[in-house]
Amino acid sequence: MANHTITWADFEQVELRVGTIIQAQVFAEARNPAYKLWVDFGEPLGVKKSSAQITRHYPDPSALLGKQVLCVTNFAPKQVGPFMSEVLVTGLVTTTGDVVLVVPDERVPDGTCLA
Repeated sequence: MANHTITWADFEQVELRVGTIIQAQVFAEARNPAYKLWVDFGEPLGVKKSSAQITRHYPDPSALLGKQVLCVTNFAPKQVGPFMSEVLVTGLVTTTGDVVLVVPDERVPDGTCLA
């Protein structure tokens, strides 16, 4: 990935919020193994959907329920096969190619913005 400088104003346009995964299921129609996630951001955003390729590190989708995750909430929705992804769940790629979710150390209110 190229490293280039952005301005503070550029960064301020990215809305990063914490939400809680309330539903997770295998995305059987996806080209690459993935889950369909429903993430609750509280008011005013409510519940948003996301497609996430996190199956190698998180083999049981039910284990994701209740986990808080950091998401980009102001991207335009993206059609992923038959599923409309509304937010981007953030993660870090490990040396083995697995994606590890970006999560807060402590529970915070859903909808909290990254500071």
